[in-house]
Amino acid sequence: MFTGIIEQKGIIREIKTIGTNRIFWIESDLCSQLSIDQSISHNGVCLTIEEINHPLHRVTAIEETLLKTNLGAYSTGDIINLERCMQMNGRIDGHIVQGHVDTTGICTNVSEKNGSWEFSFDIDDSFSGLIIEKGSISLNGISLTIFNVTNTNFTVAVIPYTFEHTNMNLLKKNDIVNIEFDIIGKYVQRFHQLGGSTK
Repeated sequence: MFTGIIEQKGIIREIKTIGTNRIFWIESDLCSQLSIDQSISHNGVCLTIEEINHPLHRVTAIEETLLKTNLGAYSTGDIINLERCMQMNGRIDGHIVQGHVDTTGICTNVSEKNGSWEFSFDIDDSFSGLIIEKGSISLNGISLTIFNVTNTNFTVAVIPYTFEHTNMNLLKKNDIVNIEFDIIGKYVQRFHQLGGSTK
């Protein structure tokens, strides 16, 4: 479980395809603090560290992960957001993020606002019930607040710190991002789909 507060950016140094899997070697300053079997959020995708060769760590994305996320589109040299799992003895500065990406979205607009930035995204209308004005969302693993919500589009505002310390500063129109909707919203939606019954 994560909070959506990115700790470091990593650089993809090598990608191998074996069967339907993609294997990533990622370089980061975070590597010295990692351990094998640890769960790490990679652009919002929870992946298990399989090998460490400082300053690199290795993870594998299986077919299901590649179908639901943007990891299949990444190339050597690309930058990804990294976050270690949360500790239960501290503050949750973002919101509860599982690292289980629900879908991807397409960036439709980037606007510089004299010190901050606004990004708009299109999503499939089947997810419209999971976005609400001033609600939380995870984009490439970043905890953000959404506004200007329609059935198929929403906007987020990004402060300078987040812009500088994540890969949001590389995002441009038509880029694809990983989206994880708020877990509470997903449970509420499921409850109503079942007619308000737990049976």
